[in-house]
Amino acid sequence: MNARTDVAPARPRRRIRIGGRLSRSAYLTTAVATFVVLIAVWWLVTALGLVDPMFLPGPGAVLGALSEQAASGELWADIGVSSFRILVGFVLATVMAVPIGTLMGVNARVEAALEPLMDFIRYMPVVAFVPLTIVWVGIDESQKFLIIWMGTFFQQVLMVADAVRRTPRTLVSLGETLGLSWMQQLTRIVIPAALPRIWDALRVTLGWAWTWLVVAELVAASSGMGFRITVAQRFFETDLIIGYVFVLGMLGLILDQLMRAAGRRMFAYQEGRA
Repeated sequence: MNARTDVAPARPRRRIRIGGRLSRSAYLTTAVATFVVLIAVWWLVTALGLVDPMFLPGPGAVLGALSEQAASGELWADIGVSSFRILVGFVLATVMAVPIGTLMGVNARVEAALEPLMDFIRYMPVVAFVPLTIVWVGIDESQKFLIIWMGTFFQQVLMVADAVRRTPRTLVSLGETLGLSWMQQLTRIVIPAALPRIWDALRVTLGWAWTWLVVAELVAASSGMGFRITVAQRFFETDLIIGYVFVLGMLGLILDQLMRAAGRRMFAYQEGRA
């Protein structure tokens, strides 16, 4: 005699979907939690005295140093000067890189003429050119703009060209079938299809621009965030150094998120962005 047993059906496992997205609230909660955990670990390490404060001051000391800089107005002045330099240098690089990269992406002869040159130059360390830029243009604002331009322009050209080359061939063939001219295909098909990826390339290179700005201000400057870090280094003010590095990171994070949000709005027509 067989005993009959009722077995409850197994609950389906929740599978992690590759490329899946979190809701906006879940994404924000996870991101904030990451920062909270890192700051808590930092505070714990310094509170227990595991690291000499000379090398790693606690969060309270860093916040106090930044508060003093903000109260004196130096922090806001440094942010303003550095932001202006970023704006000018990055815009100059972008205005030049986007049309050149677009031509490289649609014209094989232009690509053959310029891509090896761009690849050759982009592997040259920009830091090595800092002394030369001082010789070429001096130590005024032009030198800062030139460093930012050199650090972003060549990368932008190659990334824009790659974005343009990824235009689906089916769209280009459709334009040819409809009898569109070369310029009409460029303006109506290629550029609209490539713009989301071009925007992402600009967002990435903006982060590099901040890096090269600090390099320029570390070497020859009398103002700006990089200059303030150099001064703090001379007096072993590690709390101020870390504070300014955190401010740089925060500014970069804010700009990145703003560009992401703008991209979602401007390019909602692209599949996966709506």
